[in-house]
Amino acid sequence: MAANKYYSGPISDHFDGRYFFNPNGEEPEGLLSLLRWQLGGGKIGWPPTFPSPFPQAMPETRVSGERLVVTMAGHASLLIQVAGLNILTDPVWSDRASPVSFAGPKRVNPPGIRIGDLPPIDVVLVTHNHYDHLDHETLWVLQGRDKPHFITPLGNDAIIRSHVPDAKISVMDWGGQENIAPGVTLHCEPCHHWSARGMGDRRMALWAAFVIETPVGKIYHIGDTGFHQGINYRVAKEKHGGFRLANLPFGAYEPRWFMKAQHQNPEEAVEGMFICDAASVAGHHWGTFQLTNEGIEEPIAALHAALDARGVSRQRFRPLRPGEVFEVPAGSV
Repeated sequence: MAANKYYSGPISDHFDGRYFFNPNGEEPEGLLSLLRWQLGGGKIGWPPTFPSPFPQAMPETRVSGERLVVTMAGHASLLIQVAGLNILTDPVWSDRASPVSFAGPKRVNPPGIRIGDLPPIDVVLVTHNHYDHLDHETLWVLQGRDKPHFITPLGNDAIIRSHVPDAKISVMDWGGQENIAPGVTLHCEPCHHWSARGMGDRRMALWAAFVIETPVGKIYHIGDTGFHQGINYRVAKEKHGGFRLANLPFGAYEPRWFMKAQHQNPEEAVEGMFICDAASVAGHHWGTFQLTNEGIEEPIAALHAALDARGVSRQRFRPLRPGEVFEVPAGSV
């Protein structure tokens, strides 16, 4: 068996010596299923532009005290400001989520924060290596600008170092934790997903969610996940006891037969909010790159229907648009 090109380590309950996998879960569909999806029709066209109603944000330099502020850049790129720290998740400022600049999913709105208007970035979380989450060009710019602390699951460090060789990178496995500032601890937690940058590296780098434990509450950040019967949400609740904020993906989910194992839909995201006991949710992974079949505003309609059906205020689960600033109310810690 050929070696893993990114990672070498002991066998575990989610690593077989070459490939990472979802315990008791589902693996991604193969080439024939991909062709069936791509040739099967049903894709609703997106408009060439989908302007945000919010202007590009000018974030504060630092946020302290009891405050927790999240600003949407786009897709899964969020600026989290808490306890004096500036944390950026899955930063993608490029025009395409693609290995090439001339093809692949193209942004339909500009980033909600100009990269030059970002405050000094202390920590960058990279949840996995898909192109809509790991963008070499953006990471290279951030390194030159701020020299942040990059934190990512096993194997992704090799991918980042190929373009940012001098980066400070911490590599984490599921269940690991690291103190990233006084009173702030980062936990690496499981999610149900997969990884690949090309045809020959599928599942050779790990995917993960993160919990940011701060003096003013816990934040559960998921970049991408299938619902997986709510298993990982339950584990997070049992381990961490609820969250002031959860950043949950709720877009890129159709057709369900192909996407169910890797992307939860809005109804599942709302169920996940209840299972993990999140007081507030910042919804992301919608409305920037067309990755799947649903129309651009379908995730919002489905999210509102799911919240209304359960009698939950729409303000509790906020589907963020680029440039939108969410001042998170106090809640579970």
